Amino acid sequence: MTIRTLTRRAALLAATAAASLALAACGGGDGAAHAGHGGSASPAASATAGTHNAQDVTFAQGMIPHHRQALEMAKLADGRASSARVKDLAARIEKAQDPEIRTMTGWLTAWGEQVPMAGMDHSGHAGMTGMAGMMSDDDMAALRKATGADFDRRFLSLMVEHHRGAVEMAGTEKSGGAYGPARTMAGDIVRAQNAEILEMKRILGGS
Repeated sequence: MTIRTLTRRAALLAATAAASLALAACGGGDGAAHAGHGGSASPAASATAGTHNAQDVTFAQGMIPHHRQALEMAKLADGRASSARVKDLAARIEKAQDPEIRTMTGWLTAWGEQVPMAGMDHSGHAGMTGMAGMMSDDDMAALRKATGADFDRRFLSLMVEHHRGAVEMAGTEKSGGAYGPARTMAGDIVRAQNAEILEMKRILGGS
């Protein structure tokens, strides 16, 4: 076999290998594109793809104003509470519930559902009357006027009832919701707020 023949064969093999690599790259690119469309959809896309149900919407639309009222109550503690334990509890409530409001707002926006307006956080507002644990305008007005040990007792007593309402709402979501992240949040709310209810009862029992 001549050197010229060997050279031709080597060139042919190199060309064949290059063509195979090019075809494989094209096929891989198609697969990646399809995976990007279906397998790794964004949270907003998955939220609008039928992964939630009416209970998930009800949960988010109800829990947002419920949490907002809890934040309003918690923010009063810094300048009115006399107990360091009450102030610490209020700070933890703010830290936990504010991010949950933002998360649920994102869900509703992605689903094309109405986000409750700010200010719809008292039982006196339309649609809020039957919500478990919500404080009335009179309850909130009395809490704003209270200071010292009186504030501590009122805050703890009202927040126990508020938390019980949230636990009830979260339990309904756990049993009837379809959206995984919402059901997970509901479970977190049940665990965290039941623990805080026990904590508040202990503080009330010692005051």
